[in-house]
Amino acid sequence: MSGGDADRDHDLDLAVRLLAGTPTHEGRDPLLLRQWALAAEEFGARLSPAAMSARIVEHQDGGLAEGLLARYRSRPAQIELYVDTIEHAERIVDERGWRAWFPEGSVRAAALAHERAHEHLHHARVRAEFKRALGHTALRLGRRRVYAHVAGADELAAHAYARVACGLGRSPLLLTEALAVAVTPPDRAVHPYRAVHPDRSEK
Repeated sequence: MSGGDADRDHDLDLAVRLLAGTPTHEGRDPLLLRQWALAAEEFGARLSPAAMSARIVEHQDGGLAEGLLARYRSRPAQIELYVDTIEHAERIVDERGWRAWFPEGSVRAAALAHERAHEHLHHARVRAEFKRALGHTALRLGRRRVYAHVAGADELAAHAYARVACGLGRSPLLLTEALAVAVTPPDRAVHPYRAVHPDRSEK
């Protein structure tokens, strides 16, 4: 297996772990989670967001304290970037020797691309297409299917879009996990992904 194939498998394993640790997925078949993770990543890698309409707001601090790298808000539409967390993530890249995967400045670019994907996924048409791609059936009415939301899948799609859009060697999910562990106090049990990028209640 080539290094590229092995890296993609490792990224997919991280994606499955994210879904497995997401509420509502307790006890689900790991093969089903892997199927959803793969579908979400493939969908995200194909995304073509229109020109960004959200306003970009940069906060110099507060990100590490709140466990936030970036956040998309729909009302009003804006993307918040946390400079202190971005700079900390860049230091982690250097410390772990990941610079070949995440070039200088790519953390900010990936965070912005990730939130652009969330803005795009917020549109009803795109959400419906995403649900069909995941194939999680909530209800059957004759030949008609009603597709359900898969918690955590939008995160995977956004990470996949950011990886492709920024030309990264690995999924930003790898860095997100490392960053979450680094900023989580040892006496507090916080899911490593949600510590950095929590669900958005406004969606």
